[in-house]
Amino acid sequence: MEKVMVSVLLSVVMGFVLLVVGLFLGFSLFFGREKLSPFECGFDPMGSSRVPFSLRFFLLAVIFVVFDVEIVLLFPAVMVVGSPLMWVGGCLMLLFFLVLLFGGVVHEWREGSLEWED
Repeated sequence: MEKVMVSVLLSVVMGFVLLVVGLFLGFSLFFGREKLSPFECGFDPMGSSRVPFSLRFFLLAVIFVVFDVEIVLLFPAVMVVGSPLMWVGGCLMLLFFLVLLFGGVVHEWREGSLEWED
């Protein structure tokens, strides 16, 4: 038990030391025009680098992430389909989840959130 505590303490101390050394080595006192300008393939940027992003694209990305997480939640159900662990209640819960997921897609489709063009 002592060896584990010593190794954990040594790891934390070494991590902290490496963090501090990295901060000191990465710190720069020179903030000139080149450091403060955005890098665009070696060329000067044509317009402002602070262009606002598309809200429609952001909403589509959020919808994708939500449905992607829900699809990942289905993977364990796929592994137990056909096994004795998948009892009638489990099948009904899986069917309810799939209907709920499909209802969400239909709602987003009718609302127009899945349309990219105006």
